[in-house]
Amino acid sequence: MLIRLGYEIAIDCAEATPVISLLEIHKDRQADIKRQTRVLTSPTVPTRLYHDLYGNACRRFTAPGGSFRILYDAVVEDSGEADEVNPLAREVPVAELPDDVLCYLLGSRYCETDHLSDLAWQVFGPVPSGWARVQAIVDYVHNRLSFGYGYARPTRTAAQAHEERVGVCRDFAHLAITLCRCMNIPARYANGYLGDIGVPVDPAPMDFSAWLEVFLDGKWYTFDPRHNMPRIGRVVIARGRDATDVPLLHSFGPHRLSLFKVWTYEQESNLFSPPHRGVDRTVTAQMLA
Repeated sequence: MLIRLGYEIAIDCAEATPVISLLEIHKDRQADIKRQTRVLTSPTVPTRLYHDLYGNACRRFTAPGGSFRILYDAVVEDSGEADEVNPLAREVPVAELPDDVLCYLLGSRYCETDHLSDLAWQVFGPVPSGWARVQAIVDYVHNRLSFGYGYARPTRTAAQAHEERVGVCRDFAHLAITLCRCMNIPARYANGYLGDIGVPVDPAPMDFSAWLEVFLDGKWYTFDPRHNMPRIGRVVIARGRDATDVPLLHSFGPHRLSLFKVWTYEQESNLFSPPHRGVDRTVTAQMLA
């Protein structure tokens, strides 16, 4: 199947401001891109790419004072298969984990394992290890938190989300990641495109989403505590310890978000035409993480 995706984002800056964007399709999916525009800016400014410690493609540029836009549009080929489910996947003992996975056992800015460790062992210690334990954690988070865009807050941590019982997709992901790490199960934060493919259309979609990936039986599996069901058409942008590592936009100075338009939908052919979706909405900056 073919997925049309892209974005148009506008910010207003009082003066020239250095910015890093993490909006590139992840290198794991680069080979699936069938058509794409260049990353366009208005006004035009020079940009360059580098890769961070987690392998994410980051774009550096300086946004001039005033209104500034960044745009991208692409068609990506997708298998059309839902997220993999493997109830037989086992936990890997810590002593046998690959070196580069160990950092995803540690607490981080939004995932305070020290605050939730006792709770995690009390609730999930009796649950059989492996896939069943991770799914129990995801079920718990899905049922514990109420979702709403109005609940977005950039400083909310996993422990605070657990206490307040509300959040957006990043809060669901942070809480599930933290509980997994408390149980010595490596878990990392991921964000990317997730459209209403194979599910009823949401009248107010947010086609950028966040979820987690969990290391079981030697590979990473996708879990999504907000939706709590396998989804079709997930396209990763970036991965990290938590949202601190992968903000869609990070400015080194104040800015105001004035436009956030995004589209993700199944397309019948790989020919470009104007996107037929893409909801124009102004959102607060924390929703870009």
